[in-house]
Amino acid sequence: MKLKQLVKRFTPLRLFMLLSLLATCTKALYAQEAAYRYEIGAGLGMSGYLGEANTSSLFRHPGFAGTATFRYLINTRWALRGSIGMASLSGNSADMKNVYPDGKTYTFKSTLYDFNARAEFNFFNYGIGETYRKLRRWTPYLALGVGFSAASCDGSTAVAATIPMCVGVRYKASKRVNLGIEFAMNKVFGDKVDGKQLTDLYGIKSSFIKNTDWYSTLMFTIGYEFGERCKNCYYVD
Repeated sequence: MKLKQLVKRFTPLRLFMLLSLLATCTKALYAQEAAYRYEIGAGLGMSGYLGEANTSSLFRHPGFAGTATFRYLINTRWALRGSIGMASLSGNSADMKNVYPDGKTYTFKSTLYDFNARAEFNFFNYGIGETYRKLRRWTPYLALGVGFSAASCDGSTAVAATIPMCVGVRYKASKRVNLGIEFAMNKVFGDKVDGKQLTDLYGIKSSFIKNTDWYSTLMFTIGYEFGERCKNCYYVD
């Protein structure tokens, strides 16, 4: 299956339905209380772009990506996460089979900043020790959220809403330290991530797939948990 067809099928609505189903399953699997309330973290890796200057190969022109994150750990299955990130994006339409009007080719380089909030679901009860609680030191996870991006290209800045969709694996290296690998696709509700010159080259009305941009990140992540939950709570009059 081509990447473009895969992206078309991988809609936020379908992912939301999947996460809702997983949330229902969580109750049946008895999610445990997490040992700590919060986690701060960071990630480094590479970025990719899909748009008018690249319609097929996601990492044809890889760039640098970095992020800083904060998580509220609801339990061993669910977390809420806020993040601030940046990515360098580039593309060259000469690499594509598509031909634009008058045979023109286009290149661009942009710097993108994103801000988003996500809900994350762990497939397993994620934790370390306390084997009677059936905790696992590693777990795959899915995430879905909302946010916005600001892309700077050719001296202009474009701001647009985004939907980040993520899949990853986390590993608990110690009681407080988490390592992970995450792949994220970000749907941009705009067509100026790659600059004004690459906006609506075919004169086709925009839709969820057409004439809008996507960017992706593949990152190694590290996080540190803090804010230990009270194990034994006592009432003092």
